[in-house]
Order: sequence, then C-alpha cells, then structure tokens
Amino acid sequence: MITTLQTVGGHRLKLLVFFFMLAMINPLHAQWLQTNGPYGGAVTCFAISGTNLFAGTGGGVFLSTNNGTSWTQVNNGLTNTYVVYALAVSGTNLFAGTYGGVFLSTNNGTSWTQVNNGLTNTPVLSLAVSGTSIFAGTLGGGVFLSTDNGTSWTQVNTGLTSAYIHALAVSGTSIFAGTSGGGVFLSTNNGASWVQVNNGLTYTYVNALAVSGTSIFAGTLGGGVFLSTNNGASWVQVNNGLTYTYVNALAVSGTNLFAGTYGGVFLSTNNGASWTEVNNGLTNTYVLSLAISGTNVFAGTAGGVFLSTNNGASWTEVNNGLANTYVLSLAISGTNVFAGTGGGGMFLSTNNGASWAQVNNGLTNTNVLSLAISGTNLFAGTEGGVFLSTNNGTSWTQVNTGLTNTNVLSLAVSGTNLFAGTSGGVFLSTNNGTSWTQVDNGLTNTIVWSIAVSGTNIFAGTDSGGVFLSADNGRSWTQVNSGLPNTNVNALAVSSTNIFAGTEGGVFLFTNNGTSWTQVNSGLTNSHVRSLAVSGTNIFAGTDGGGVFLSTNNGTSWTQVNNGLTSTVVQTLAVSGRSLFAGTWGGGVWRRPLSEMITSVERFLTDVPTDFGLEQNYPNPFNPTTNIMYTVPGREYVNLTVYNILGEKIATLVDEEKAPGKYTVTFDGSGLPSGVYFYRLHAGKFNETREMVLVK
Repeated sequence: MITTLQTVGGHRLKLLVFFFMLAMINPLHAQWLQTNGPYGGAVTCFAISGTNLFAGTGGGVFLSTNNGTSWTQVNNGLTNTYVVYALAVSGTNLFAGTYGGVFLSTNNGTSWTQVNNGLTNTPVLSLAVSGTSIFAGTLGGGVFLSTDNGTSWTQVNTGLTSAYIHALAVSGTSIFAGTSGGGVFLSTNNGASWVQVNNGLTYTYVNALAVSGTSIFAGTLGGGVFLSTNNGASWVQVNNGLTYTYVNALAVSGTNLFAGTYGGVFLSTNNGASWTEVNNGLTNTYVLSLAISGTNVFAGTAGGVFLSTNNGASWTEVNNGLANTYVLSLAISGTNVFAGTGGGGMFLSTNNGASWAQVNNGLTNTNVLSLAISGTNLFAGTEGGVFLSTNNGTSWTQVNTGLTNTNVLSLAVSGTNLFAGTSGGVFLSTNNGTSWTQVDNGLTNTIVWSIAVSGTNIFAGTDSGGVFLSADNGRSWTQVNSGLPNTNVNALAVSSTNIFAGTEGGVFLFTNNGTSWTQVNSGLTNSHVRSLAVSGTNIFAGTDGGGVFLSTNNGTSWTQVNNGLTSTVVQTLAVSGRSLFAGTWGGGVWRRPLSEMITSVERFLTDVPTDFGLEQNYPNPFNPTTNIMYTVPGREYVNLTVYNILGEKIATLVDEEKAPGKYTVTFDGSGLPSGVYFYRLHAGKFNETREMVLVK
C-alpha cells in the first residue's frame, strides 16, 4: 500500500541539469535513473536522534534533518531493504530491524553493517533499548538480546509462549512484549524470563505498546486500546470515541496519547478515557507508525509521512525525496506518463519523470492495480472497481455498473471494447465503462492477472489456470496451455503475431498460427516474470528480484540490463518514445533510454536459488487477496497450506512437484472472517510457518 508527492521546484531543475551534464561528459556509462517520484510510500517505523528523523520504509531507510521537509535515502550496506520493520537508537548507534535481520549504523545511516551473529530468526519486527541491552522481537523466533551493540545475540524466551513479537516497550526495569495471539508478556530481569500478563486483555493480537509514566497502553488488532496502571497486572479497554479499533501505532507526548489506525489518527488527552479523530489534512488514513519530536507529531502512512505541529488539529504532507513507492501499473499517453500505486493512487508526469503530481480527485480507491488508455479516456483498475478520467487524471468517475467483482487486476482495450480481468473473471464494456457484462463462458480459472489483444483474439492470463483464448470478444473461451508447464501467468504481451507469456517459470512464446507454447528462457536468470513490454522487435521482461531483461530475437536469448537499477523487483514496464519506464516494488519509477540497452548490453549474473525460502506475504494485512512467495533450490515436492488460529486447515495452495525457482501464489480470503491465519511450506526437509492477517 503506498505513495504521495510534493514539488521540488528549483532543486529538481538542478538535479536534471546535473544528470544531463553527466550524460554528456560520460555517455558510455549511462544507466537507469530513478525519476523524482512518485513520492511517499509505506512508512512502517520511525526513530529520532537529536535533529535527525529516520523513517523505515518498503525501500529501506530515509533520513530527514529538517522535520521532514526533505528526505535522503541512506541505504549503503543495508542489503535487505524489502521492508524495514523497526528502528531504534542507542547513543550514537542506529539499529534497523529488517526481513534479513538487524543492521547497525554508527554514522546516522551513512553506512550499515549486518549484525546477526546468534540471531537464528531474522525477520525482526520490533526493537527496544534498555540501558546497554538491545532487544529484538522476531517473526517466529521470540525475543533476542544483545548486550554488545548487536555483535552477538542470545535468545531469551523462557516463559514466552508466543514467538511472534510485534511490539516491545521499556518501562524502568520492566520489558513488555506484544505478541500475535498471546497478548502481552512482561520481563523484570532483562528477558531472562517472561510472564504472561493478560488479565482483562480480551484481544490478544497486540500491534503496539506505549509507556506514559505508570500507564502502559496496548494497541490491538480489532480491540482498540487497553490500559494498565499496574505494570500489566490488569487491563481495561479504553475505546470511547475510537471508531477504528485496528491500532497499528501508539505515541505519547506529555498528556497527549495518539493512536494510529486503519482509519487515521485519534487523540486522547485523558489516558484513553475518550478519543477524538484528528485527521484534518491527513489524505492517507492508513496509519502504520507514529513519532513525537518536541511539538512535532509525525504519522507514517501507506502514502508517506505527514506532520502536525498542533497536536493533530491539522496535518501537512512532508514527502519530498521519500521515493519508496510501490508502483503497480504504468500507462503512456503522448508525453504523459501515468503511475498507479499501492495506497497513493494515481500520479502524472508530463516531463519524463522529472516531476510528478498526484491526480486523485474522485479516485476513492487508491490501490491502482491496472491502467488502460483508449483515445482521451484513461481507465484505472483498482481494488474498488474501474474509474474513468477524460482529463488526464484531473478528475475521476467510478464506472462499475454491472461489475460484480471490483478487484480489477488487468485492463485491455480492443477497438471500442474494454476488458477487465478481475479476481472473479472477465468483464466487457462496450460503452467506456458505463456498464459491464461478465463474459466467462469456458473460463474455468477466474483470477485474471493479465489480458492482451492480438487482432481479433483476446488472451487472458490466469492464476494457476494458464492462458485462455477468445475469438469472439469474450463470449466464449478456450484454454490454450499446450507446452505451458507453469500456469500462473502474470503478464502477457503482443509483438506482431507473437504472444509472450510471463510466468513464475519464465517466458513462453505462442504464435497466432501455432497450437502450443515454447519456453524461451535462455539467459533469463530470474524466471519469476512480473511484467512484459514491447518496443518494435525488442521484448523486455521485468522480474521479481532480477530486474529487467532484454531479448532482441523473440526470446531466443535474454540479457540482463540492470546497470544502475537498485530496485530490482519490477512490477510494471512501459515504453514512452525513446525511453523504457520501470515501476518497482518500493523504489518508485525508473527510466532508461531504449537505444542504450539495445546497442550496448551489459551482463550481470544472478544466482539461482541455493536455499529453500518462504517470504512474508504481501500485502499484510490484506483484504481479500494476498501473495505468498517461496523459493525451491532443487526439484522437490512442495506443499503450501493455510491454517486458521485454531490449527484447522483452510486451504491447500500448492501440492505438487516444483522445478528450482522462485514462485508466487495468491491466497483469496473472500469467504473467511477477519483474523490471524498461518501458512506453512513443506518441501523436502524444509518446514517453515508464517502468519498473515485478514482485515475486512
């Protein structure tokens, strides 16, 4: 979920001049350049050290020395930037808890060192400092303690019956741990032993903890805020006026207590006895983190950082330079580049990415999964259906009549026909979205990730069902999977009479006159293909972690073209004039000249998986679908199963032999209640379980 933007003005001009001069001076070293946005992105945590404000995001760590007016990315040596879950300051040391463990910076983030010795469970969700002790709360491994600035870690779990630690807080000699399903645990001996302190805590999924004098506050998932005035011996629910009870963050400033929820920020001035919503100017109300610095209150949202200098009475967006956006879709119309983001809505650039403007007026759902252009009409497919703009995004109108499934994963235009691929099949509109008709006859797999048009043929790429073909505008469909061993089709592209399918097992080629698919993966060292784009006879593939690959011979061979591209999870690709744009996962939009890649190819090797792995699902929390990624180093029989909190099997997502590679599977919780679920991967001797949260 993500994004937002502010104009940089003169500074942006200086950057453009600098890049232009650099290109003129050293043309042989041109490379991918990160455009100036879209700004914002998911801000999961904060840390404050003097006048330095640090933000942990989906794109690493950012630093502001001027109260958020501008931000600089400080990731040198931070090799795991997928998500920074936690930040903590101890003297001159800054610690970052990431999916890959703990990193330490002793110079305000200028450089980082991984400090994982003894940390046997590396997804670190929370951090806390108590004197010379550093505590790390992990995903599945409980709590770890370091007394030597992270040089070594010891697991301290005696009495801790829940191993998923979402929050840590220190009150004097007391250490509190907020867990998933186990409530709150207390240690009074530096973690040597723990005691569960849940009396009165009726909701035991604890996302956040905060200390104010002798008061301990616990923010829960679904139960709002609880208060203890006796070191956790007993708890009282304090929710009067708190209309959103999914609490992600808590922060204390004097007598003011702030709660960050899925519905914005709430303020209590009486220890939680009553709450007031304080969202004026907070245009993104999915609040993930909070921080207090003097009279400044910072809210980290799914759309970047907001600042209030008056206790939440009003908020100002402060995202300049905070380019960690999840870009899910791109579209080009003349000189206009449109970027659809996760949580931040739509952005427009009219100058090749030099600057971006958020264009969300009327766009009530800001998770933009797909885009399509038909003449002067711009269509956005979101989790809330289809929206139409006839004025380059200045305003939007929802066009959902007849669209019974509003999770729109893909869009395609064929003449006057507009097709929408959803998590519930394909829909057709012949009147610019004014009305829709479901056209699913023969489409046995109804999660449609991609749609492509080739002449009178419509191709639909599905989740686990492969490719379906319709020659009659969707009235009937035929499965065309011969030769297609990987049937999770994330992307489709058309080049003349050739159809390319991007799957979790690489790229496959199909010709209009053919009857089967041919795998065309030579040189494609990352086979999880998320996106495809065509420029003349050139095919580009965006991959999951491998960046961008180019084929100039219809897929016969591929070359990696990543020079300068530090964000290598490429969600979407689009060609605009002489440039290729790449929308990335947590790194915003990047641009590179087409001629440079085609005429001067650079090769960098990437490794095939050497270990089994099960990654955290995204998005999380989710509603109703989420993606689960896993890796298999050798051919193995793989079982991936989902369980509820009682240990009952909910769904089997994978139960088959898999070739070496990285895979993604989608879990749909449409028919399930909100709550905590677990997914377990069993492959060979490898077993791992992770948790996910469904929120409706």
